[in-house]
Amino acid sequence: MLTIIVAVAENSAIGKDNDLLWHLPIDFKRFKKLTTGHHIIMGRKTFESLPGMLPNRTHVIITRQKNYTQENCVIVNSLEEAVNYTSSDTQPFVIGGGEIYKQAMDIADCIEITRVHTNFEEADTFFPKIDLENWKLESEDKHLKDEKHQFDFTFETYKKKH
Repeated sequence: MLTIIVAVAENSAIGKDNDLLWHLPIDFKRFKKLTTGHHIIMGRKTFESLPGMLPNRTHVIITRQKNYTQENCVIVNSLEEAVNYTSSDTQPFVIGGGEIYKQAMDIADCIEITRVHTNFEEADTFFPKIDLENWKLESEDKHLKDEKHQFDFTFETYKKKH
C-alpha cells in the first residue's frame, strides 16, 4: 500500500526554498511513528533538505542525475523504479517534494495529511488538489494550537476509492 505523507497549509502550500513553513512537534512524532521501519521515497532536493539520515528507514531517492550517489541510500531515476524497489515493503511512504507528490497521486493508495489551518502566500511548493471523486476521508484528528504549536492543525487520512 503506497502512502503519501505530507503537511499542507489551507492554500495547499507545503514549502518554500526547500524547507518547511512551520514547526509542529506532534506532526514530527507522527511522521516518525508512521514511517519508521519502512521505505521513504523522495526527490533529491527533499533528501538534501533533511537534517541527515532518518533512522530506521530505507531512503529511496529519485533523481534525474545519472551519476548521483549518496551513502546508505538507494538511488533511482523514476517514481516507477522507486515503487518497484520498495515492493517488499507493506507500506512505503512518499515524503516529497512537490513534483514527486504530483506523480504519486495516481498510484498511491493512502494519503496521510497534516492539514495546517493557515495560509502561506510566500510558499513556492504546493500539494496537488485531492479529487474527492477518487479519495475518501477516512479519519480526522483535530489539534488546537498551544505553546509548542503555532497553528491549529488536523491529521487527515484519505483512502483511494476503488
